[in-house]
Formats: sequence, C-alpha cells, structure tokens
Amino acid sequence: MPGIDLSDKGIEQAEAAADRLSALTISTVYASPIERTTQTATYIAKAVRARSATTSRCDRKPTTATGPAARSPTSPRPTNGKSCRPAPSRAVFPGGESLRAMQSRMIDALDAVVAAHPHETVVVVSHADPIKSAIAHYTGMHLDLFQRLHVSPASVTVFDFHAYGALLVKCNDTGGLAISFPSRRPPDRAEGLRDRAEKQS
Repeated sequence: MPGIDLSDKGIEQAEAAADRLSALTISTVYASPIERTTQTATYIAKAVRARSATTSRCDRKPTTATGPAARSPTSPRPTNGKSCRPAPSRAVFPGGESLRAMQSRMIDALDAVVAAHPHETVVVVSHADPIKSAIAHYTGMHLDLFQRLHVSPASVTVFDFHAYGALLVKCNDTGGLAISFPSRRPPDRAEGLRDRAEKQS
C-alpha cells in the first residue's frame, strides 16, 4: 500500500540486494512508484552508480488485496465473490483490475524497458505478484499457475532478453540458497546406499 516505508528489516534486505548487484555494470534502475520499491531502488542505484527512474507503468493500480483487508477470511475475492486461487487469470478485485490485466501491463512495461536499453543490464524493482506474473509469461507458464512461484523480499530474478525471446537465468535469488531449506537437504548418496544394504542383509 502507498505510504508504507521500508522497515528496518526491509532496509537490511535492500542493502544486501544492492551489495550483491554492485558487482554488475547496471545502466538504469527502474521502480514502481510505491515507496518501498522506490526506496529499494535508491539503495541499488547508489550501490551501482546507476541512473534511477521511477515508472508508473510497472505497478500503478491495485491488483491484489493488501493490508488488513487481505487478511480477512473473505479475501482475496474477485468481483464474483469467489476465491481467486483456483483461476487467478479470471479474478478482478473491487476498485482494482484483473490479474490478467496486471500481467499485461507488467509485460508491456518490461518490454518497453528492454527496447529502451539494448545490450544493457537494467534493474526493475517491483512487487511479488507482478514479478511472478512476468516469470510466468516469459517462461510460458499459464497465469493460473503463477502462485506456484515464490518471490522473496529483495530477491533477484534475472532474465536475458535477446532477439529470440527471454532466458530465465536466476529466480528468487537471495544470495543464501544453501541455508534457505536446511530441512529439505537430500540425504547423502553413500549414506542412502549403506542404509539400503543394511536393510537387505
């Protein structure tokens, strides 16, 4: 929502993202006009010594329920009163727009940025749902499946745009993937073979 600044944790995350991106040669940093994104973009632009540009095309209209209303038992709800989760592409939020329209607007904005910066590395700071909708579009995923993607605060998703399309290089990178899922670490192969041998003997 407008009027909400980055928290102390948000500033820490923005600075960490800026530090990781500082190794790249970035020409311009774009952001949606919401305060959290413009503040994040400022940290990044300062770290990479890039020009910062705010664009209202990336995230101007309310697309999903946010704030206290979003946490109520009846939301998020499209105009027909049914939950948007089974078919997000058909959801239209009261006073906002459909998720499909949001995705279209996001892609138009990103395509315009890419066209304006040929052979350059550019950062666009946005929000989770628009980023997930862009990932879905450029990887050929239907919008109804975009909630299967996860985008963490201040994470980095990288696309390489070229004449033949877009290549997803990184998704939701936070610089600490090795410790993100410690409980999901696959068992050591040798240990698994030993366990199997013991069971068979």
